[in-house]
Amino acid sequence: MGYRVAVVGATGAVGREMMKTLSERAFPIDDVAALASERSVGSKVSFGEDDEVKVQNLAAFDFKGTDIVFSSPGAKISAEFSPRAAKKGAVVIDNTSHFRMDPDVPLVVPEVNAEALAGYAKRNIVANPNCSTIQMVVALKPLHEKARIKRAVVATYQSTSGSGKDAMDELFNQTRGIYVNEPVKPEQFTKQIAFNVIPHIDSFMDDGFTKEEWKMMVETKKILDPAIKLTATCVRVPVFIGHAEAINLEFENPISEEEAREVLNAQDGVTVVDHRANEGYVTPAECAGEDQVYVSRIRSDPTVDNGLSLWVVSDNLRKGAALNAVQIGETLARDYL
Repeated sequence: MGYRVAVVGATGAVGREMMKTLSERAFPIDDVAALASERSVGSKVSFGEDDEVKVQNLAAFDFKGTDIVFSSPGAKISAEFSPRAAKKGAVVIDNTSHFRMDPDVPLVVPEVNAEALAGYAKRNIVANPNCSTIQMVVALKPLHEKARIKRAVVATYQSTSGSGKDAMDELFNQTRGIYVNEPVKPEQFTKQIAFNVIPHIDSFMDDGFTKEEWKMMVETKKILDPAIKLTATCVRVPVFIGHAEAINLEFENPISEEEAREVLNAQDGVTVVDHRANEGYVTPAECAGEDQVYVSRIRSDPTVDNGLSLWVVSDNLRKGAALNAVQIGETLARDYL
C-alpha cells in the first residue's frame, strides 16, 4: 500500500532534500505533490534520479485525500496551511518552529522518543525539531540513559544552509567578492559571513539569548528530559552544509570515556570516529550528504565530577531536517497509519 504525499515548500533547500530522501528511502508513495508559492508554479523539482514533479500552488491546493504532508515552508506559512491540511485528514510532519512547543503536538526524533508519536492524532500534526537539537539529542540519549545528564553546555558551529539557499549564495558571493576587492554587503546575515563567524542566529530575546539558543534549551527538555539544564551559544560559520557542536556534559553518575564510546556505538543513527591523531575526527566537510550523527573528541572533563566533552557533527539538511521528517513518516506508516 502506498500513500498520497505532499511536500510543502518543495522548492526550498529542505523541501528538495525531502523529495530526494523520500525517493532514496523508497517511501511507499502512490502520488506525490510538490507545493510552493505561486511564483514557483510550473517549475519542476527532482524526485529521485530520473523523475521530476511539477510544482503546484500551495494556496490553491486541496489536501482532501492526502495522507501525509511533509512541510517546510517557514513558520508563518505553516501556521496557516498545516492546520488546514490536518483538518482535511492528512498527518502533517512539520519542519518549522511554529508547532514544536505546542503541548498537543509531539516533538519527535525517532531514535530518541518514537513513543511520543502515539499522541499525533490530537492535532494530526507532528513537529520536527530544530536541526541543532536533533543531532545533539541523538548523541545525548544513550549517555543520558547510562549516567543521567544534569547539565549540558553547547556551542554550535552552524552552516549557512540552515538559513536557506539565499544564505548559501551570500557566503559564496561574499567569498568571491573579497578576492576581487568588492565591498561586502550583508543581506541574509547581520554581519559579513565570509571569513567570519557570527554569534547570532534568529532574533534576540529579552534575556540575551537568541531564539535559536532558546529552541535548543526547551526542545531538549521536551524530547529527552525536562530535568536537564542546558545552555547554548549558537554561531553561524562560513560553511555551506553541516552543523558541528562542542558539547560539555555533567552527569549525576560516573561515566568513563570507554563507557561513553560503548553506548554511543550501540545507538541507532550514531557513528563514533574518535582517534587521537591527525584526521581522527569528523568535520562538516565529511558529513555532508551523510545520514549519520558523528561523534568525535570524547574525553573526560576534570573540572567537574562526572564530566565529559564531545564533538558532534551532522548534515543539517538530512538528519537535521529532511531525513528526520521522513523517518517520522516511516514510523507513522509502520505503527499508526
